[in-house]
Amino acid sequence: MQQTYDIAIIGSGIAGSALGAILARHGEKVVIFEAKSHPRFAIGESMILETSETLRAMAELYDVPELAYFSSENFFAYAGTSHGVKRHFSYLYHEAHLSQNPRQALQAIIPKQPYGHELHLYRQDTDYFMMTTAVSYGATVLQNTPVQDVEIDDAGVEIVTASGERYQAKYVVDAGGFRSVLAQKFDLRDFNQQTHSRAIFTHMVDVPCYHDVDLSRKAYGLPYRVSEGTLHHLFPGGWLWVIPFDNHPRSTNPLCSVGLMLDPRTYPMQVDLSPEEEFFAVIEQFPSIHAQLKGARPVREWTRTGRIQYSSKQIVGDRFCLLGHAAGFIDPLFSKGLYASLMSASILADLLLDARETGDYSAARFQPLEQSTRAFIQAHDRLIAASYKSFDNYKLWVLVSVLWLAGAYTELVMLSSIRLQSRNRRDYYEKARQLKLVGGGFDEFDVMADQVYDILEEVNPASEAEVHRAYEEIKAIFEAVEWMPQPFIDLLYGKTYLPTNKIRLSLFKKDQGFLGKGAYRQHFFGDHSMAEVSKVFLLDKVAYSTPVLNLKRRRGFRRRERAGS
Repeated sequence: MQQTYDIAIIGSGIAGSALGAILARHGEKVVIFEAKSHPRFAIGESMILETSETLRAMAELYDVPELAYFSSENFFAYAGTSHGVKRHFSYLYHEAHLSQNPRQALQAIIPKQPYGHELHLYRQDTDYFMMTTAVSYGATVLQNTPVQDVEIDDAGVEIVTASGERYQAKYVVDAGGFRSVLAQKFDLRDFNQQTHSRAIFTHMVDVPCYHDVDLSRKAYGLPYRVSEGTLHHLFPGGWLWVIPFDNHPRSTNPLCSVGLMLDPRTYPMQVDLSPEEEFFAVIEQFPSIHAQLKGARPVREWTRTGRIQYSSKQIVGDRFCLLGHAAGFIDPLFSKGLYASLMSASILADLLLDARETGDYSAARFQPLEQSTRAFIQAHDRLIAASYKSFDNYKLWVLVSVLWLAGAYTELVMLSSIRLQSRNRRDYYEKARQLKLVGGGFDEFDVMADQVYDILEEVNPASEAEVHRAYEEIKAIFEAVEWMPQPFIDLLYGKTYLPTNKIRLSLFKKDQGFLGKGAYRQHFFGDHSMAEVSKVFLLDKVAYSTPVLNLKRRRGFRRRERAGS
């Protein structure tokens, strides 16, 4: 067996395997070490528009079409029917010992156009598929092969397995999550984050739709049943996710992912209780949550963690880097973890393919990955910390939800714009490296967000007078932003959902429509006209439509003779 490679990757999760597939597709000799074996349990199941757009870009930039398989429901013929459909993010706010108030709800609709709704990923299938994709392009995957040590010097890298075997490479990528071999070896862990949360989670069966145990969708006035997307129950000190895989007619998977996130300063771990006992002890305080889950049954052991926030003092070094959750993790409230991991993998693939040409694997050459990963973690931490604080007062949560939506919207617009405008990979990454999870690299967003955060970080949620003052100040900031979508502003006036139809005639207005004006228009769209943007949008819609994808599938989406070029 050949034991000398170009790139070694520790961890065969979705990010590590996607990177391995790209590199192998482009002729690199890749070895991927997996401590366990596939299929294996993993969470991080909720897709968002930014993640899907990143996958489409990776598929096109690197000519690995399989990377796009999980980017929307239009790919069910490829992705399989063990995954759920995600038509929205829904957030229901709860107070202890009270039934949920339907006016304290938010349903953020995911548009069906142009690509189809998003997915709930059944990760044991997605990760297994991505790993096998890497193998099909030529990567070597060693399952049940934990890495014991990594030795790095000027000549290269040597990976030592637990059984004593040694493998050489030019560069090593550690995608091994929190227990990263390199993070432990070099003492890189940093726990100085603003967010404080811990988790209790499992997969369950017999989880009913919330509307079947509480008020109906019609009573809530929401466009979709909450079971048709990702449901978040919010309450002071924490939140709970409900992610069903059986929420569409084609589903072949009866499972539902359920997880409880708690601020340990509010809810210290009850070590005298089992994880399941503690889970139900918490949710019994909230009658509407308990009604939904009291009859559900776990199908695997419960997992309970301590505080889950961490980062790294260093992301890249000479001949090594940390990728995805090996670099850091914050909290899954807005499902941004997969986006951060895959965008980092995308940037890293570009840097590694360039390094092959130059032979330069120094830390200095990989600084773009250091900068972007760190920016993603920091932006995520500030957003999540503000969110947990807002759970103590519903009016504050409304403000944070608008900030979240504005950040996600601008990030998505920029991601879509650079993919559709870029002429080549170099052009794409010159712009993509400026992104930082939210805001699309737009300076005006950063200014607005800093103003909002400064107010939120000072307010006392227990003081209604302070909350009212903060609400009015931040509302005025939002309303003064010319490019802020009106549906986001409507949430400040009691609206509980975003519109299902995102295509409106008002979007075509000059200077007030989708393209906006001034610095906003120049940043996101350059000198392109609405007619040009619309044409590209329609062509992309056709390319990713179900009929066209089905035609490609019948013809053979990828021909083996193209691989390895």
